[in-house]
Parts: sequence; structure tokens; C-alpha cells
Amino acid sequence: MPKLEIKPLSWFKVASQARKHFDEAELRQLGESLKVRQLQPVVARPDGLLIAGERRLRAAKLVGLAELQVVISEEPLSESQLRIFQLTENVHRADLRDSEKFRACEELLRLNPGWTNKDLAAHLKLGESTVTKYLSPGRCISEVQEALEAGRIGITTAYELSRAPQEQQAELLQLKLSGTSRDGLADRIRKQKSQTTPQVRVKRIACPLPSGLSVVVSGQELSLDELIEALGDAQKEAKRAREQGLDARTWQSVMRDKAKKGAQP
Repeated sequence: MPKLEIKPLSWFKVASQARKHFDEAELRQLGESLKVRQLQPVVARPDGLLIAGERRLRAAKLVGLAELQVVISEEPLSESQLRIFQLTENVHRADLRDSEKFRACEELLRLNPGWTNKDLAAHLKLGESTVTKYLSPGRCISEVQEALEAGRIGITTAYELSRAPQEQQAELLQLKLSGTSRDGLADRIRKQKSQTTPQVRVKRIACPLPSGLSVVVSGQELSLDELIEALGDAQKEAKRAREQGLDARTWQSVMRDKAKKGAQP
């Protein structure tokens, strides 16, 4: 069973953690609260190696505390298991930087070479799309990663840039840094991709969904971009119909009439 003890700060040893940046003002505020009461003990191995609680340890040192409550875990952990524990705990910290979350997820995959993004998402109790976003800087050039590290862009921008070919990322990064909005950047990337990707066109696109439903769009030589635009328009019209109290059959009739009027010269 883990044991709760009080240990002097000099007893603790700190290994490398996912967190690389510590705000001194926040640490001092945390330290002052520790002077009043330590609500959550840190966790360490019997040899003093810290498993969880580096911020609390740093804060205690900053305000001159002599000791901390610690839960001593005697469960044997390999270096890899210890690192996985630390990284997993840190990824869920709200104040962890986007660049630190990227590095943590990247290292978790390195420590578990058999994992897919889906496995990592399940381990972290996160959505797969969130993990994909956290890992997206790995598909970016070094300038993008450096901008993320410096806090000049966020993970959402890094994700958008990762969708563009690397030879175009430097130019797109400068556009973002010069004030282009996220939507403007996404639109620019989409247009560039459409210019470089051959447009395959079909008369009918059927999209079966996991729910069992199927969405079908038909027209004259549809491309994927035109499908996206059509689905967006259909969604807006359906939401407007719902606000008006229409049912599905009535809405279908209304849209059929609108289409006929739109086709008239």
C-alpha cells in the first residue's frame, strides 16, 4: 500500500518531465497556498524520485517551505513506465503549453512503438481527433514547430499548417503571423490543395455513416470540394427549417420548389 509521509525538499529527485516552462508568479501563488495547507500530496518512489508534483515542489522551494507531504509508491516501475505515468498526467494539465502536449504525445508513441493514434487516444482518455491535432506539428517544418514553442501560434494553427505541403508551410506561417485569421488560413490551404490535387468528378456521391444513415448527393460531375459546399448549404437550410417548425417531408418540398425557381431563366 502507498504510504503518506512528510519529507524534506532535499530528499526529492526530479527526472525530466513533459513540462518545460514554469511561470514564477503562478508558482509563487501556489507556494503561498501550500503554506496554508497542502491539499494534494506529491507522489514519489522510495528513493525520492518524483513521479508527480514537480510544480508543487518548485513552488515550495520558491517560498521557502522545508518539507512536503508525499505518497511513496513502492510499486516497481521501469523507467519507461515511470515516463508514461508522468507524461499521461501532464497531458491533461490545463496550463500545459501546446508545444509540451505535442512533445508528450510524441514521446508516448516513441515509448510504445506498437501504438497507433487510436491507442494513444484511448490511453489518454481523449478523442482521436484531439490526439491527431496534438501530434500535427510533427508533420510541420522546423519554423512552425519553433513558432509553436515560442507561443506565437497555437496547436490549431499548427494543425492547419500540417495539412499543407511542407514546401508551402513557411509562406503560410508568415501569412498567419502577419495577421491572417485561422479561417482565412484554412481557406488558403484548401484552395492551394485544390490547385495541386487532380479533381475527380462523379455524378453521384454516397456517404454511408456509422449511424446506419446514408447521405447521397447527386449532380453534374461533382468534386469533393463541391460536395463539402453542398453539404454545408444543406445543413444551413435544414437548421433554418427546424427553426421554422417544418418537418422533413415539408422541408423536402420547400427545397424542391426553391431549386425549380432557381433553375428558371
